[in-house]
Amino acid sequence: MQTQATPKRKPHYAACLEQITHRRGRKIATIAVARKLLTHAYQVLREADAAQQQEESCTAP
Repeated sequence: MQTQATPKRKPHYAACLEQITHRRGRKIATIAVARKLLTHAYQVLREADAAQQQEESCTAP
């Protein structure tokens, strides 16, 4: 699974994965970190969309 490879490369997600794994188990930790990644990706896309809409409204006649 690709989501398992990403936390190993990102220290923040790796630490989060280890903490949750210790408390809840590997399967739940994998899902929790995947949710964190998706939430972060959504926020980035939402901010980019808002910036694009603001730019379009500034250039409109």
